[in-house]
Amino acid sequence: MKISSVSEMRELDKRAITEFGIKEEILMENAGHAVYLVILNEFGVRGKKFTVICGIGNNGGDGLVVARKIHSTGGMVKVFILGETEKFRGAAGMNWDIISRLPVEKVKVQSIKNIRNDLFHSDAVIDAIFGTGLAREVEGLYAEVIALANSTGKTIFSVDIPSGVNGDTGKIMGTSICADYTITFGLPKIGTILFPGYDHCGKLYVTHISFPPALYSEESIKVEVNNPTALPPRNRTGHKGYFGKALFISGAAGYLGAPYFSALSFLKAGGGYSHLAAPRSITTLITSRGNEIVSIPQKETKSGSISLENSKSLIQLSEKMDIVVLGPGLSLEEETQQLVKKLTRDIDKPLIIDGDGITALSGNLEIIRKRNAPTVLTPHLGEMSRITGVSVDQIDEEKIKILQRTVFDLKSYIVLKGAHSLIGFPNESVFINMSGNSGMATAGSGDVLTGAIAAMYGLGLPFQDAVKKGVFIHGLSGDLAARSKGEDGITAQDIMDNLPKALKLDREGLPHDLNNHYRGMQVI
Repeated sequence: MKISSVSEMRELDKRAITEFGIKEEILMENAGHAVYLVILNEFGVRGKKFTVICGIGNNGGDGLVVARKIHSTGGMVKVFILGETEKFRGAAGMNWDIISRLPVEKVKVQSIKNIRNDLFHSDAVIDAIFGTGLAREVEGLYAEVIALANSTGKTIFSVDIPSGVNGDTGKIMGTSICADYTITFGLPKIGTILFPGYDHCGKLYVTHISFPPALYSEESIKVEVNNPTALPPRNRTGHKGYFGKALFISGAAGYLGAPYFSALSFLKAGGGYSHLAAPRSITTLITSRGNEIVSIPQKETKSGSISLENSKSLIQLSEKMDIVVLGPGLSLEEETQQLVKKLTRDIDKPLIIDGDGITALSGNLEIIRKRNAPTVLTPHLGEMSRITGVSVDQIDEEKIKILQRTVFDLKSYIVLKGAHSLIGFPNESVFINMSGNSGMATAGSGDVLTGAIAAMYGLGLPFQDAVKKGVFIHGLSGDLAARSKGEDGITAQDIMDNLPKALKLDREGLPHDLNNHYRGMQVI
């Protein structure tokens, strides 16, 4: 499903009204009705007591619709207004006029004293304070009301987005409602899918509020949930070369884990033939742990990293491969960094660049821009900062915009690793990956990712689909590890060991709960 920014959502609203004649009043009615349906189905209405907290914008107007519908079906509802009711405009003003005529108690919040008792004695709370357009820190009475609502322990339904969450970034604007359910309109907003906003949404629903599919599937909206294509069936008569040949150029003295995890993960994720070019002195140690890997010992520098003099043979070897992985655990040795630049320039195969490989190229990005074969970079925030020259904090604030700008500039694919990893395509499309968990923030996890992506290409997926599928399978494997062990203490070995099971589940069909989770939201 597509994911919209705040400005894109405003444009969709505008087009719905001007192009399709769907009046603002209808959109607001549809939005409020969708919230009401979730309350009805998830919680029940008749005979229950509800507190509806409304701001004075359109979000508050949606809340007024919810209050009216609760009242009409036997729920007990009380409406609290934060702000001056004279400021209600348009459809929100119309709904204020309607509810003013109904026997529904309405209270202007002067202080938390005149809402505290109702909050603690209600069965559920409807949060309609701020919508997606919030652009300032939440302070004063608004912050006090939000804190009080969170403290009650009551079930909270948020209208469009939890009040206090930034609709474009997911950042918390000082404080935020922690909802049990969020019902968002038109399309999910970026802030409801990225952390920490995602955590504040609870169970997320989306309603298209009668938008036609041509509108909410608009090609100009470049962000969507990562819903990767199915794997091709395995060829029952295929030999190991049929399922992909990968070359991993990885490792240095003291860095044995990275080459082991990346090269063996390729095999565990279904790849056929894994070649590892690592320094001679560590090759035996690595292959003693993963003797399924074909080792190609390399000449070393004095510090134990791969020497530049191996470049010609590695380039020749790469010509026999389907895909090359460059960088895991290579070290920052100057000579080896020069090797990375030469190989990136001269290898004419799909290339995955990770870790120290990214660092080596960050000062000379023209090498990446000039590549003809597909390239994928797999940075964490720190490495993304080196690539872009933008601070980690700023990237964290504007992940998607910076990612789109960078993939377009480098003509490459980028997997920006983290909670809900982002997959950027050269055409500026971004896919938000929903699989994975915090336990995967562990040494070696990124090396397993490189092997998984390479394996998806080896299994026959087009390169861009292989990138999306590899990220998803890596996260699914981590989730399976967490299910059996818990998120605390998961290691890269645990993630890698679950790769075969992850592929099996992906082929046969995911359990209902995981399928719903990876979809990101439910449509009503």
